[in-house]
Amino acid sequence: MRVYLDNAATTQIAPEVIDFMTDLMKSDYANPSSIHHGGRKSRILIENARKTVSGFLNTSPGNIFFTSGGTEADNMAIRCGIVDNKISHAITSSISHKAVIYPLEELKEKGIIHLDYIKLDKNGRIDLSHLEELLQNNPKTFVSIMHANNEIGTIQPIKEIGDLCMKYNAIFHCDTVQTMAHYPINLQELNVDFITGSAHKFHGPKGVGFIYISDNINIKPFISGGSQERNMRAGTENVHSIAGLAKAMEISYSNMKEDKKYISDIKKYMIEQLKENIDDVEFNGNCTDFENSLFKILSVSFPKISESEMMLFNLDIHGISCSGGSACSAGNMSGSHVLDVVCNDKNRTGVRFSFSRYNTKEEIDYTIQKIKEIFS
Repeated sequence: MRVYLDNAATTQIAPEVIDFMTDLMKSDYANPSSIHHGGRKSRILIENARKTVSGFLNTSPGNIFFTSGGTEADNMAIRCGIVDNKISHAITSSISHKAVIYPLEELKEKGIIHLDYIKLDKNGRIDLSHLEELLQNNPKTFVSIMHANNEIGTIQPIKEIGDLCMKYNAIFHCDTVQTMAHYPINLQELNVDFITGSAHKFHGPKGVGFIYISDNINIKPFISGGSQERNMRAGTENVHSIAGLAKAMEISYSNMKEDKKYISDIKKYMIEQLKENIDDVEFNGNCTDFENSLFKILSVSFPKISESEMMLFNLDIHGISCSGGSACSAGNMSGSHVLDVVCNDKNRTGVRFSFSRYNTKEEIDYTIQKIKEIFS
């Protein structure tokens, strides 16, 4: 039996998306920058996808720009948002994704910004009073806080963060990669300047994502060499993947309530089974709080025994795919910077299980049985 429980790393492409993209690859292959009939057809596919994305987010199509994924989109927001707006101070969280922390640290090392890390509670939720204190004392600030953490699932109060940023005239970038197309996001209700998305997190293709840039922000192109994406990102567009992103988003939004309930039930079932079958099991952050954490992520802390140190390897041998934290570091097993912050006992073994609409309770039963064997 093969069980895929690493959906926070990437998701299975929906069969409907595969069929849709395959048909397009056969019929619509012209360069969208070409002015002939085939090029115009490809251009229409891109612009229709842009309208689809903007419609779900309640914004204008002109605010959506397609990228190669969430990492590029985050880098674009951070590097261009700071440099082009002559920002001298930035705030982020120590449990932000490395696509946020690394470019900010690089700008800090170059002397472009002073970087502050906001205080967190034991579950990784930010301290709003500390944020306001930092904003009061530092004019021209760039704030980058992710909507929900990719390792422990903690959801941040982005409405309140955005309101504080607006109050102190700060630029607010929110990495929404983990929540995009899983939770409704209404940009008319949020004071946010940048948000980002990546198709492979919601059953779309890899290698394509997007960035939303508000009308209040002016930045220069992140990649130069062409006039694509209205002069904001050079390079021939990945037409079929962009169309696939929009198709996956349509499916996710049409099934959002049903998927949330189904996946939440799967997660609840696994929590119950872990508590019932594994002694001294714990859960990282507030991932068992369904109101304040992602319904698709369960970060588990296992007691450390000799077998648990090889837990991911042992589960993989039995056909179970999961993660030791983030899976975005290309096989790096150096440990999780997130778990280093929120876990009190560094001697325990952390495993992230993350779910999708394609998982079943039978798969959870099989996984629990194999975990029991490790600890027996």
